[in-house]
Amino acid sequence: MKKGRTYTRQQMINALQKAYPTQFISTTEEFSGTEGGIWLSGEDGTVDRKGVKIFNYYNMSDQYELGVVAHLNQYVECHGWYFEWYDAGTIMLWKL
Repeated sequence: MKKGRTYTRQQMINALQKAYPTQFISTTEEFSGTEGGIWLSGEDGTVDRKGVKIFNYYNMSDQYELGVVAHLNQYVECHGWYFEWYDAGTIMLWKL
């Protein structure tokens, strides 16, 4: 995937809310007080257009990159962000 423009935090939140309207999305300030990141639920069962869970902490198949469905991981990286698991049910997004 080619590199896109880097999204601000609000742009990334807006893009995720549009693509996954049922996904829990908040800020890392709300989670722990740490500034600048995006807090997401890794266990709420949100699926993509094909019905595949976007997060699956334990899945080791080629469909996932470190527990994130590959196309979503590539999308956020293309826009200057990366995923980091906090625990099996909590995942954060941080700027690269």
